[in-house]
Amino acid sequence: MGLALAGPPPSLLSLQDAGGQEAPLARSSPLTARPPGPVLWEEQAWRAGLWGVPACPLPAGGSCLKCLTFLSNFLFSLLSLLALAIGLWGLAVKGSLGSSRGSPLPADPMLGLVLGGLAFSVVSLAGCLGALCENAFLLRCFSGGILAFLVLEAVAGALLVALWGRLQAGLEHVLREAITHYQEDPDLCFLIDQVQLGLQCCGAVSYQDWQRNLYFNCSSPGVQACSLPASCCIDPCEDGASVNDQCGFGALGLDEDAAQRVVHLEGCGPQLRQWLHSNIRAVGSFFVVVVMVQGAELLLATRLVRALAVHKGAAGRLPDPVPSPSPNRPVWQVGPKTAALGWGLGLQAAPPPPGKMSE
Repeated sequence: MGLALAGPPPSLLSLQDAGGQEAPLARSSPLTARPPGPVLWEEQAWRAGLWGVPACPLPAGGSCLKCLTFLSNFLFSLLSLLALAIGLWGLAVKGSLGSSRGSPLPADPMLGLVLGGLAFSVVSLAGCLGALCENAFLLRCFSGGILAFLVLEAVAGALLVALWGRLQAGLEHVLREAITHYQEDPDLCFLIDQVQLGLQCCGAVSYQDWQRNLYFNCSSPGVQACSLPASCCIDPCEDGASVNDQCGFGALGLDEDAAQRVVHLEGCGPQLRQWLHSNIRAVGSFFVVVVMVQGAELLLATRLVRALAVHKGAAGRLPDPVPSPSPNRPVWQVGPKTAALGWGLGLQAAPPPPGKMSE
C-alpha cells in the first residue's frame, strides 16, 4: 500500500538514481538520522527510567534535599539503634526478659528505652532508605511516623501541663514507693542514690521514711536493721576515699541531734520539687528543640516526595523507547513500486532475508 503526500521535497526525489534503481538512504537523512536499535533504546530507557522510576539524576535542589534527609536520618538511626542495644543489654544482664515469662511485660525502666529505641530506629531507617533509594512510599511512611510522634508529644505535653499540680503533690508518694522496693531493682536503687547524693537529702519527707523498707526497718532481723543507705550520709566517701557502705549503719536508732552529724535529715520531696521549678525552662526548651527537629525532618521528607513526583512526571513526558526491529518485522524503505499522487514518495515493505523465505 502507498502513502501519498503533497509537496515533493527535492532531497527525497533524489534518492532514486537515473536507472530507476533505489539508492540507499543516507544516514543523515530524516528517516535514518536516528535509526532504531539497542543503542537508542538504552538511551531513551535511561532518560525515561525503568520500572516507572526516573533514572536520570535529580536537579540540584532535589539532590540537596535527598542528601540532608539521608544524613540526618542516618545519624538518628545510629542513635536509636544504640539506645535499643543498651536497653536490650540492660534487660539481659538483669534477667528481666527471662523472669517475665509469666507476666505480660517486665516492669523495668529499661523497657522504655527498648520500646523508644525500636520505634525511633524503625522510623529513622524508613526515612534513610527512602531518601537513598528515592522511594516515595518509604518517605511517606517516615512522614506518618514523625506525625505520630508529634501527636503523642503534644498529648503528653498537654497532660503534663494539666496535671502539673497533682504530679508535684504525688512526688512524695512516688519516692515512698521507690524506697519500699529499693533492693528489688538495681536501676531503681541507682536512681534513688543519685537523687539523694545530688540533692543532699534522705527519704521522701524525712530520713525516717526508710522505716518503710523491709531491710532497713528497726524490727528487721537482718544486719541492715535501723540503718540507712550510704547515699544518705553527709560524707559517704570519707574525705575522698572509697564509698563506705556502712556509714549509715544504726542511724535510724539515733536521735536527731546525733543523726544530723552523720546523715541528711531533710527529705527529697521538697528538694526535688524546688529543682523542677528552677529547671522547668531548660526542660521546656529541650522539648521545643526536639519538636523543631522533628518538624524539620517532616518538612524535608515532604519536599523530597514532592520533588520526586515532579521529576517522575517530567521523565514520563520523554519519548517512549523505540525497540530494535526484529528480523521478521518488515522494514519500510522508499521505492518506485508504490502508488503515489503528486510527487511519488512511497513506502513499501522490503522482502525478508533469503534465509527467512522458506519460513
